[in-house]
Amino acid sequence: MSKIIGIDLGTTNSCMAILEGGQSIIIPNAEGSRTTPSVVAFQENGQRLVGEIARRQAAVNPQYTIFSIKRDMGSHRKISIQGKLYTPQEISAIILQKLKQDAEAYLGEPITEAVITVPAYFTDAQRQATKDAGTIAGLNVQRIINEPTAASLAFGVDKENQPQKIMVYDLGGGTFDVSVLDINNGVIEVLATAGNNHLGGDDFDACLADYLAKEFQKQYKYDIRQDAAAWQRVKEAAEKAKCELSGLQQTTVYLPYLVNGPKGPLHLQTTVTTALFNRLTAHLVEATIKPVRQAMSDAGLQPKDLSKVLLVGGSTRIPAVQKAVADYAGKAPFKGVNPDECVAMGAALQGGVLSGALTAGGKSLLLLDVTPYSLGVETVGGVFSVIIPRNTTLPTKQSQIYTTAAPFQSSVEIHVLQGESPQSQYNKTLGKFRLNGIRRALAGIPQIEVTFDIDVDGIVHVSAKDLHTGQQQQITITASQQMTPKQLAAAKADLQKHSR
Repeated sequence: MSKIIGIDLGTTNSCMAILEGGQSIIIPNAEGSRTTPSVVAFQENGQRLVGEIARRQAAVNPQYTIFSIKRDMGSHRKISIQGKLYTPQEISAIILQKLKQDAEAYLGEPITEAVITVPAYFTDAQRQATKDAGTIAGLNVQRIINEPTAASLAFGVDKENQPQKIMVYDLGGGTFDVSVLDINNGVIEVLATAGNNHLGGDDFDACLADYLAKEFQKQYKYDIRQDAAAWQRVKEAAEKAKCELSGLQQTTVYLPYLVNGPKGPLHLQTTVTTALFNRLTAHLVEATIKPVRQAMSDAGLQPKDLSKVLLVGGSTRIPAVQKAVADYAGKAPFKGVNPDECVAMGAALQGGVLSGALTAGGKSLLLLDVTPYSLGVETVGGVFSVIIPRNTTLPTKQSQIYTTAAPFQSSVEIHVLQGESPQSQYNKTLGKFRLNGIRRALAGIPQIEVTFDIDVDGIVHVSAKDLHTGQQQQITITASQQMTPKQLAAAKADLQKHSR
């Protein structure tokens, strides 16, 4: 097997690492940077730009520059570029391909194997889409691992001699996760996880950008948001100001010649203080604490039970975020590893575990992750019947017996769902399939066994069997947006054609 690289496929930035001599090291990209912006741009001549070079030209090419594609993973969204439709998997694959090529150039050998991280709160469809993106990019994805679990490895929590319980607070560019872990004797077990797949640094940027647009409108009676190129400059300035306010009490946003007005060029110049930024984004900080309480409650722990709290993701540099976490936990968060790099480093360590190159103190290191959502089927009256409760350790296989609702039914539809509502309509449909040839009998007599089998990547397999006739039907949950083998092959060929 070739070397296994660890990839943190991030919303804002991506990062890669590899295990060398028992240590996880970051692989720099072709430009020499340790992280790569998750930005893809399509130029008129058909050339594709990835990373910093794509980000730099965004203001002059906003229509064909794609940011934060990770937020659309597992969705039905298609991106129209120069008359062609692309899935989020294909856009993500372009980013992964650059990472793969840069790793090969740095290491001087072909790379085909990878461990890719996802937010702990990613749904089944989002995990499968991430795996598909790896396949399109020419990577054999050995494992999909949750980001907080990967980060805990990078922080070296497995090296401690005494048992400990830790909380990983992971606020990235587009997603938020919190996981509570139990570490003991080389075993890292996730006790509970919670989060929000649409909450991250992008939202903090958006609040500030919106404020700047309103100030500009007050001054000039001009809505900057209607001008794509100018609005892109404002969003970039908002992100820069956010970063500066992590170390300063105030900063100046100055964008000369932003647009042309009736009497000449219009400039944006304003001072943004930390107090103002905190006021604009207080609701976002508070929105992260609710999942924290949920995960701690599910784990059956109080803040005093935690040995340490780890901060992961670039957005945890925001002082108000650090304060909120410290106030909840009653202790200062641990900041021993670069929050932008620790997830990729942990993924590389997991690659070492899979290849047998890494053990914990001479013992094999074991990671036990959990399913972030409850899984089950719809029963009579639109009731959601849970078969696997949320926070069940993976891999897992569980069954329940159901029966027919009407006399002499010869088939039943199995409606597979995930979520926490007792009513099916408020949960997410993972898939539907029909079990035919069941025993014709009065309602309530046939016995139909429904089995859920979730693998280590969190991918769901469901089967239904009539215990009398032995008739069986099964599916791997592949929400309708998953790409078929034929579509994957076509996407892979298209990517190779545009490979540099």
